[in-house]
Amino acid sequence: MMATDISGDGCGAEPAPTESETPVHRKSQEVFEQQEQRQEEEQKVTALQDLIAGGVAGSASVVVGHPFDTYKVRLQTGGGGKASASARQFGGIGSLYRGMSAPLATAAVVNAAIFSSFGESSRYWDKYVDGKVAQKDEQISSEEQQTHAGTSLTKSLVCGSFAGAVQCLIICPMEHIKCRLQVQHGVGAADHLYRGPLDAVDKIVESHGIRGLFRGWCSTCWREIPAFGLYFATYDGIKERVNKLFEENGRQANSDEEYIPHHSHTWAASAFAGGVSGAFTWAIIYPIDVIKSRVQTAPLDCPRSDITMWNVGRKIVKDHGWRYMFRGLGVTLTRAFPVNGIIFPVYEFTLMKLTGEDIGGVSS
Repeated sequence: MMATDISGDGCGAEPAPTESETPVHRKSQEVFEQQEQRQEEEQKVTALQDLIAGGVAGSASVVVGHPFDTYKVRLQTGGGGKASASARQFGGIGSLYRGMSAPLATAAVVNAAIFSSFGESSRYWDKYVDGKVAQKDEQISSEEQQTHAGTSLTKSLVCGSFAGAVQCLIICPMEHIKCRLQVQHGVGAADHLYRGPLDAVDKIVESHGIRGLFRGWCSTCWREIPAFGLYFATYDGIKERVNKLFEENGRQANSDEEYIPHHSHTWAASAFAGGVSGAFTWAIIYPIDVIKSRVQTAPLDCPRSDITMWNVGRKIVKDHGWRYMFRGLGVTLTRAFPVNGIIFPVYEFTLMKLTGEDIGGVSS
């Protein structure tokens, strides 16, 4: 019998190697140690590194997405069809970049706030909600793994919502100015009131105070807080599944070796997960964005009762039908995939470089 041969005392056979001595197990140990080292490096990420990486990623996303955003806002606020939102009506192709200086100037701040608040709240979650970081060398059951996965998605949802709330403080006045610049026509037109972002800020504060800059605060919160919770949770879920597919394919291609994740696979998973989660989130919250655009481009001296979310939404449906609430959704989804597909890989690549060079780290 095989069991007798292995245990055989006094049979003169060499003892079989233990599990810890087999080449396969040694390879598994090496992979485990590499994964553990990567996880330890992730835990050493500082808030400053989150700020820098988020800022770089945000600037890249604005350059890619602003022309789409301008066209979207014109569709949402214009009374005519697609012709009324065409670049020719507003002064040519260059007009699609009108108002970009405002989001570009604040993109670093906005995305730094998003990623740093998400990262910091995630660290607090690990410390105070989970209690402690899971023991990596402990074998856990499949049920416990599923529970942990559910907890991870809950963490992404809660921490993402917190990040959305924080960035509302920055993005509300910024988008108010951006929207007003995007919908005004060229120089000499009756509605050309502002020469640029700073001129718009100066005139709005002079006539309506700081509170005037925060026009559309409620609609911004209703859009951003649930959107970012859904965004991060969806991103983490999709990225995990894509990484598992890479791992399964890697194991099949190299049946005799353990799968070692490559950076290109990680960034490809980040790009795909970011694009899909961004487009999916926009599809869910888009009607609120239509209302927000109407609120923020309404005359500054109009009665407050005319710009409540309920009244604005009801008026849109009454005048144009419910389909108008999804006007511009196509261009938004077209914009959302590349913009969000760029943000996470750029963020993760920048973070890798910062941690690798120890820039902004604990010891720097």
